[in-house]
Amino acid sequence: MSIVEEKLPESLSIAPSQVAYGESLPGESLPEKLLPGERPERQVTLADRVHTFGQFMLHRHGQRVHKVAINAGFTCPNRDGRKGRGGCTFCNNSSFNPSSRQIPPVATQLESGRRVIRKRTGAHRYLAYFQAYTNTYGDVEYLRSLYDQALAEPDVIGISVGTRPDCVPDTVLDLLAEYRDRGFEIWLELGLQSCFDETLRRVNRGHDFAEYRRAVRAAHARRLPVCAHLIAGLPGETGHHVLTTLERVLEDDVAGLKLHPLHVVKGTLLANQWRSGEYLPLTLAGYIDIVADLVERTPPQVVYHRLTGTASAYLLLAPAWCAYKWRVLNGIERELRGRGSWQGARLGARETIGSNTPIGIITKRP
Repeated sequence: MSIVEEKLPESLSIAPSQVAYGESLPGESLPEKLLPGERPERQVTLADRVHTFGQFMLHRHGQRVHKVAINAGFTCPNRDGRKGRGGCTFCNNSSFNPSSRQIPPVATQLESGRRVIRKRTGAHRYLAYFQAYTNTYGDVEYLRSLYDQALAEPDVIGISVGTRPDCVPDTVLDLLAEYRDRGFEIWLELGLQSCFDETLRRVNRGHDFAEYRRAVRAAHARRLPVCAHLIAGLPGETGHHVLTTLERVLEDDVAGLKLHPLHVVKGTLLANQWRSGEYLPLTLAGYIDIVADLVERTPPQVVYHRLTGTASAYLLLAPAWCAYKWRVLNGIERELRGRGSWQGARLGARETIGSNTPIGIITKRP
């Protein structure tokens, strides 16, 4: 069967004009940064082959639903001394939240985000996405006040809370379950990055995989959907590590996944490692291959909240291709199309060509 003639699973079939990727990031109100002469191929959509978050929300709510990123002024336990200092070696949180020095009220951030999204996409329903740092790292009543502010805003139908696996005590999970029981759309987004404890120590995460697994199971006990964040290109890892991380995450039946290439941004230990030649980032072709491999091994019902990520241009050092979101997304779509493949097409496949090739090299110069 030719690529053009192949029949995709019905669960992945949707008119391209209906699809939204479903997430608004700070800075995306600006014109898309493209290569000279390049135009975003928006008519070519991944939603024909991947179960995207925008597609999921469209089916669930009957209209487009977008995330609006919120900075609520949190920190992390591996930054403030509770578990360590300095944070993750790759983290300058301003890379996805450039206005973190001046934090406006939640309502102001939501209104600004809604205005941009409404103009750009025509969407009229939103999730407040508590994104920056660890958004459950505080007293539960303080968290309630923040989440209540967001949910009181017009057209906000729920919240998505980004946090760490070691910062979701029962009291916080009970609070999120309470919102879900009131009819709000609730997502718990857990930053895992890798299932390998050696990698997590190398990048100073301050938690291990066992803590992630406990958090997921506690969330599931309350019927809370979990979106796991994974990073490709971590120092010392190969394609095998990334595939193994996906396998172990899927063992716990997560509802969503978010993939991200490792950015080298200013103001981080990783930036120093990159400058000294200790760290070599992924190539665009390498990242596209890895994402296609992961998508093929993901059950069709799992929702992909994101397949790539960008960093602010003034912070990004490497790899340069991370600045071109649509170039990456179009490349992933073309790779899947070229393989005649789609999400779930290779469930259970263990390895792939080049899976032992280093993708996040840590070496010392002679």
